[in-house]
Amino acid sequence: MFVHADVRSALQIAATVCYIKPIPSRTRRRHAAAVGLSTSHRPPCAGRTSGAATSSDHPSRRLSATTSVDLNESVKEKTKKPPICTADELHYVDVSGSHWRLALWRYRPPPEAPARNHPLMLLSGVGTNAIGFDLSPGASFARHMSGQGFDTWIVEVRGAGLSTRREFEATINGNKEAVTSWDESILVTRLTDTFLRLAEMLSGYLNEGQSKVISAEFLDRISKLIEDAQLSERFSEISGKISSLLEVRQNSSLGGQIRELSERLVNIVEEGQRSVSPQLFDLQKRLSTTIEDFQKQLDLIVLYDWDFDHYLEEDVPAAMEYIRSQSKPKDGKLLAIGHSMGGILLYAMLSRCSFEQRKSGLAAVVTLASSLDYTTSRSSLKLLLPLADPAQALNIIPIGVLMAAVYPLSSRPPYVLSWLNAQVSAQDMMDPELFEKLVLNNFCTIPAKLLLQLTTAFREGGLRDRSSKFSYKDHLHNCDVPVLAIAGDQDLICPPEAVYETVKIIPQHMVTYKIFGQPNGPHYAHYDLVGGRLAIEEEYPYIIDFLCRHDVT
Repeated sequence: MFVHADVRSALQIAATVCYIKPIPSRTRRRHAAAVGLSTSHRPPCAGRTSGAATSSDHPSRRLSATTSVDLNESVKEKTKKPPICTADELHYVDVSGSHWRLALWRYRPPPEAPARNHPLMLLSGVGTNAIGFDLSPGASFARHMSGQGFDTWIVEVRGAGLSTRREFEATINGNKEAVTSWDESILVTRLTDTFLRLAEMLSGYLNEGQSKVISAEFLDRISKLIEDAQLSERFSEISGKISSLLEVRQNSSLGGQIRELSERLVNIVEEGQRSVSPQLFDLQKRLSTTIEDFQKQLDLIVLYDWDFDHYLEEDVPAAMEYIRSQSKPKDGKLLAIGHSMGGILLYAMLSRCSFEQRKSGLAAVVTLASSLDYTTSRSSLKLLLPLADPAQALNIIPIGVLMAAVYPLSSRPPYVLSWLNAQVSAQDMMDPELFEKLVLNNFCTIPAKLLLQLTTAFREGGLRDRSSKFSYKDHLHNCDVPVLAIAGDQDLICPPEAVYETVKIIPQHMVTYKIFGQPNGPHYAHYDLVGGRLAIEEEYPYIIDFLCRHDVT
């Protein structure tokens, strides 16, 4: 009960930050360029045969019509890296049919590493970026794999890390209209446009509850600018009329009425600036800033409009096709490792390909703390299920802001939310500085509709597509790709029993199931499987041995 209340309170903190303040771009610590790790303990593998890739019409390279990617439109050349990117190269690929450009972090094998036949694709968990796979030179899953000879790529799906959307960037840049002095006409126009945009979203995008929450927050932010009681009374009257207009949705006279009320609001602010005693200093500037910040929030709400199926049907195929075009494996296949939702994506891809009787393009798959069905487990994520409706009202879930907000409460006296640490890492399994870096830099904002689709994994039948008609675990019994499924013994988010719930569906000769952790320690929690201090000695060799056994053409 108390844990449930803590989660609800934490989401309320996130909602407050999300709507009352613009979502900040978190300051990430720059860490030194990573170097290749020692390769003295590499397991024997088949060597890579040099040569050009086979014809592009290989069955494993086909994409459905809805997921095709035009490589001519993609950024094929390596891009100049920002300081946050510690990979050897940063690439971008355009997702066909959208404005998204996915960031791909590439780690090239050193010359002394053994040759491999297939590139390695890494997929992160929900609301996370590439940082989790590359925390530091000494704790880098991606760098370690490249040191073992694998051409390693971390895929940042839409909304994560350095992935961008050009339309959104243009919108934000276009909104930077400077108001250097009090110009009533400009402010009236901007305020009117903001309300009209909100009304348009209500009629075509947001539901009534969502619109009420957002518009109420905006009007509340304006009301807090006015400290005079007499002005506040007049503001309340006008804001009430605006709220009523927004609720009746679009009609032919809405624009004129909204503009008239916007003029009255601006006049109130102007009066407060000139005549109220004491004067409301810088009131016009604060109003202009409030409008600009809110417009950015509306842009974010429209921008964050995707679900799990968008990742599965568009982002991952686009990334795979691009990696193939760069690494040129002879048989057109990739090796893939997915952590948490990344592994769920791989399972869903194998299931969908089995159903459609087509090749997945994967030579072997490793899943870390992943499952399509959590119904039989005690996953701590079940605590979020009662919050599904509030999350839908929020429309976007700022996980990064949420984690940054609660971290001090979990890591410092009186440790009110210390139980959250165990959700990430078991005791003594991560260096405190790396743990802090992970918490403060690895998480992003996600749309509520993504979270809501993922909650189907906690209902009978497991994870389903957006139509709820297709269960992704129904066709894994026909899986034809070797799978290594790894669980952590103290993973509270995806416990071993949840991992096994998916494993048991896959044909026994195609799947290997492994739990890391000992009864008396050390133990592995959710992120310890990626960056725990003992993973490099205990877990990584196990993964590499599996990949090497299937790195054949």
